[in-house]
Amino acid sequence: MTALEKIQQLIATDLQRLNDLIRSELSSSNILMNTVIDNYLESKGKQIRPIIVILCAKMFGTVSEQVLQGAAAVELLHNASLIHDDVVDDSKLRRNRPTINSIWDNHIAVLVGDYFVSTALREAIATSDMRIVASICDLGKMLSLGEIDQIYNARHHSLTEESYYKIISYKTASLFVACAKVGCYASAAPADALAKLSRVAELLGLCFQIRDDIFDYYPSEKVGKPTGNDLREGKITLPLLHALSKTDVAEHAQMTALAGEESLSDDKIARLQAFARDNGGIEYAVSEMQRLRNEAFALLDTLPDGDARRALMSIFDYMIERDY
Repeated sequence: MTALEKIQQLIATDLQRLNDLIRSELSSSNILMNTVIDNYLESKGKQIRPIIVILCAKMFGTVSEQVLQGAAAVELLHNASLIHDDVVDDSKLRRNRPTINSIWDNHIAVLVGDYFVSTALREAIATSDMRIVASICDLGKMLSLGEIDQIYNARHHSLTEESYYKIISYKTASLFVACAKVGCYASAAPADALAKLSRVAELLGLCFQIRDDIFDYYPSEKVGKPTGNDLREGKITLPLLHALSKTDVAEHAQMTALAGEESLSDDKIARLQAFARDNGGIEYAVSEMQRLRNEAFALLDTLPDGDARRALMSIFDYMIERDY
């Protein structure tokens, strides 16, 4: 059993209540909408984000209806972004299942994504806490800005770690931060704990994205899913950024020029992947995750001990060590 599965078991009753709430709130009088949503909900994913909401809340209180409504709002908005991303990327699979756009079409997928967004806002409002409503609204803006920043940098070939961290802070870590805030607000956590858990969640989100990015630098058969997609889209992530920062490497100029090309063949992508692996890119990215983990653990050590705190710590190790 993985660390994440142990946590899911620990809060199984809360997760079941959450999923019952989500399914109930998404139900409508439209047969097609219900069919699409029922199919989509058959695969819930890891649900790491609502788990963070629940764990942060459990540190300072019980998992109330307000906590579940806030967790549902975050999870629904997250899934809306995935549904829309699948349309933009023309993805055929999500969680090893056909995407909404591949089964039905882009038109229906966009509408279903919009329906998720609206339901997320309704759940935020149901908490009767304007801080939670504001967090969900701010999150929607951050997710959009992160994607736009990534597209801009891919087109203009920005090759700095500062730009990279800004993008993943917006497009990934912001979602984790929103989870911590919602959990803290719904459980009346002290202000200092809110600040610390928000930073812990941000660090966790950064680790999550760095690990995802590492997968992209291995052959598909090793990872078990298509890789090289970021490079194919012009996205230069941390492993390659680090390798390209080594100006004394013989292939530096050639690889920098290659990374700046508008369109990359599979052969060129394989060369860039190998260059990142051969020049310490993977090791550097892993060391960055460890650095972020250590900062998070130092903060968590100052918060109340218990199952919730220990679970948050184990999520970091799971995130860094996961192989999918």
